[in-house]
Amino acid sequence: MNNMNQMMKQVKKMQEQMLKAQEELADKTVQGTSGGGVVTAEVNGHKKLLAITIKPEAVDPEDVEMLQDLVMTAVNDAMTKADEIANQDMGKFTGGMKIPGLF
Repeated sequence: MNNMNQMMKQVKKMQEQMLKAQEELADKTVQGTSGGGVVTAEVNGHKKLLAITIKPEAVDPEDVEMLQDLVMTAVNDAMTKADEIANQDMGKFTGGMKIPGLF
């Protein structure tokens, strides 16, 4: 019975650590860029878009589609980096397994 209590304490401690790590992801930010840095997207570890920066040289009224592509590429780059930091932080608890709905 003592082993079961000890195991339950360890599980509870791990759950608390996981919750804390998930909360801390909100404070971590990453940037994605495109077009050699003319478009930058910043997202946090929860994949919330925080900012988009577009340098004036990226704006060509004759080629709006290019700007749209640059923005999309920068946002996708930032989202990929956000996934990477979430997987790094949460992977400590899952041993590298991807558990749906966890992060």
